[in-house]
Amino acid sequence: MPQKNKEIEDDKKFLKTAKKVIKQNPDMFEALMEFERTKKLPKLARKERANFTIDSRLLRKFKEYCKKNNKVMSKVIESYIKKELGMKN
Repeated sequence: MPQKNKEIEDDKKFLKTAKKVIKQNPDMFEALMEFERTKKLPKLARKERANFTIDSRLLRKFKEYCKKNNKVMSKVIESYIKKELGMKN
């Protein structure tokens, strides 16, 4: 009987860990579910084009800044958005 109790506890720990991983990585879990359905693994890192209207002088200065500092504009903007949302880079 003690062996059975240990197996039950191990199952509970596994389930708890699995739920935590799914909650932390929903995109990865969705990709695995998509693979299960289609037998093809989708891209996990998805990028989407966004259009914004901003001050032309600001954009010009930002382009110059990125070029001068060898930075990719999209990555700089993503970084600022994550910071604004309180997310880790």
